Amino acid sequence: MEFGKVAVLMGGKAAEREVSLRSGQAVTAALKAQGVDATALDVHSLESLQAASKIYDRAFIALHGRWGEDGVVQAILSDLGLPYTGSGQSASAIAMDKLRTKWMWMGAGLSTPKFIWVSAHRPLEVEAFSIPFPVIVKPSHEGSSIGMRKVNSLVDLQAAVEYAQQYDSEILIEQWITGREFTVAVLEGDALPLIELKTTHDFYDFEAKYESNDTQYICPCDLAPNLQSEIQRLVLQAFNVIGAKGWGRVDLMLDENDQAWLIELNSVPGMTDHSLVPMAAKEAGYSFEALVLKILESA
Repeated sequence: MEFGKVAVLMGGKAAEREVSLRSGQAVTAALKAQGVDATALDVHSLESLQAASKIYDRAFIALHGRWGEDGVVQAILSDLGLPYTGSGQSASAIAMDKLRTKWMWMGAGLSTPKFIWVSAHRPLEVEAFSIPFPVIVKPSHEGSSIGMRKVNSLVDLQAAVEYAQQYDSEILIEQWITGREFTVAVLEGDALPLIELKTTHDFYDFEAKYESNDTQYICPCDLAPNLQSEIQRLVLQAFNVIGAKGWGRVDLMLDENDQAWLIELNSVPGMTDHSLVPMAAKEAGYSFEALVLKILESA
C-alpha cells in the first residue's frame, strides 16, 4: 500500500509527554524499517498541525493524554482533511473521560465497578461516603495512572482527592476490585490475546508501567479458553459502545468469582518497549513492524 509521506505525531503538552515521545520514536523507526516515508513530529499547537497537513499525506497518532488523545487533535485533523489512525473525535473524547466512559458502559448494561465522582459543583461529602474500602481515587481525564491513589480508610480519602485534583477538576472514586488484572488489545475488530498484569505495587501504577523491572506480563494467560473468549466478547462490546475504531486497549479486573469488571479504554495506547499492545500482537503473530503497518493502513 502506498502511504505517501507519513507524520508520526508525538510529544504534545500533556503529563504523558515523555511516554508519547518514546512511543513516537518507536513507531517512526518501525515504519522506516519497512520503507515508509515517515517523520517523527513533536506537535503541540494548532499551527504545527496546520503545517503538517500541507506536507504529509496521513498521520499516525502516537500522542497520549490530553490534547492528543482526547479528541482535540482528531477534530483538527478531520477539519484539515488529513487521514489519521485510531478513533475519531467523539470516541476519543469519551474514552479519555473515565467517568463518562463508565456511564456509557452502565447504560449498555456492561459491568464496571461502583463509583462516585467529585467536582467543583459536587464536593466530597465524607460523612455520606458509602462505598466499601478500599477504593481507588483517580483523575477522570488523565492516563498512565497519573494522579491515582489506593485508599484504605476514610481518614486518607480527602488527601487522595486533593492529590488527584492537582491533575483534574473532576475526580472518580471507584470501588476496589480484589482479583486479577488484565488488559485486552483491540486491532481492527479483533480482540487480541489477554495479558495478565502482576505487580508488587498496590496496582499497576506509573512506576510499574514504565520504570519497574519486576512487573510481570503473562501472555498467554492461564484462564480457561471459554472464559477468555467471554472476556474478549465483553471487550469488543465495550470498545464498540464507545464508538472506538482501529485500535485500542481495554483494561479490566477479574474478581474471585471470575466476574470481569471494565475499568477503562485507552484509545491511543503506549507503543514503547514496556507497552502492552505490541506484546499481545506478538502472541497473535504480529511483529512490531507488522502491527504498526496494520494500524497505519486503517487511517
